[in-house]
Amino acid sequence: MREDAIVVNTTENPAYLGKVEQDWGGGTMTNTTGVMPASSARPFRIKYVVFAAIAAMAAYVLYHNERFLIDPAHPVWNHYDPFKWWLLPHGIAGACALVLAPMQFAEGLRRRHTTVHRTMGTIYVISVFIFAPLGLYIQYLDEAQGAARSFTIETVIQSSTLMITTGIGCYFALKRQFTYHRQWMIRSYAVALTFLEIRLILGIFGLDHPLDWHVLETVVWSCVASSVLIGDIANQIYEGQLARHKVAYNAGDIARPRRIAAAGG
Repeated sequence: MREDAIVVNTTENPAYLGKVEQDWGGGTMTNTTGVMPASSARPFRIKYVVFAAIAAMAAYVLYHNERFLIDPAHPVWNHYDPFKWWLLPHGIAGACALVLAPMQFAEGLRRRHTTVHRTMGTIYVISVFIFAPLGLYIQYLDEAQGAARSFTIETVIQSSTLMITTGIGCYFALKRQFTYHRQWMIRSYAVALTFLEIRLILGIFGLDHPLDWHVLETVVWSCVASSVLIGDIANQIYEGQLARHKVAYNAGDIARPRRIAAAGG
């Protein structure tokens, strides 16, 4: 048999995909060929760094922006009073989306607990289609307190972008085109993260005290405009790592019969 006859089609080999589609930064990769790719020498996985940064960002926002939730006497409640009952389902659905999304990128969960992965994905999609339109309606009501109509238009774009990216990702999941599904859900989560990014930027640079609607709107527009680009950068990093692992996997399969022949010779 020719040595190159055993090279697998790595785009369709489940065993291959289960080994290499693990992370964005390498880490230790199981390799039955005995040949370890160079990237596995990295001491950490990039996705863990990314999600640790997101967790830190969420902790900052909870402390800096959301402490009023446990303080009924906080003056910000006067601002929220006209739409506080709309804010409740908006906040719960948004929290579910932000918390569940990172778990969807856990390779072990996707491979070993498919039902759990699908259930959490369904909850994420439902949450998006609850909190996005509610956020738009709340922003419309906020016009009575000084927000410009242009801010409501921005929220239309933000909510629509989130729902469209999520809807396309859901469509590809139903079609079992999982590469496209993953790419669109990464874009969706990048848009959802603007909730944290906006508050982080305003807080760190002291732009939220006193509140200036023009400054707030500028920051929001900037984060929303760059969100899909950030998602695509994440996709490029992931696909780049996957491509390098494919090369290493093929190289290992080519080398294996040579080692066997050498041992037998």
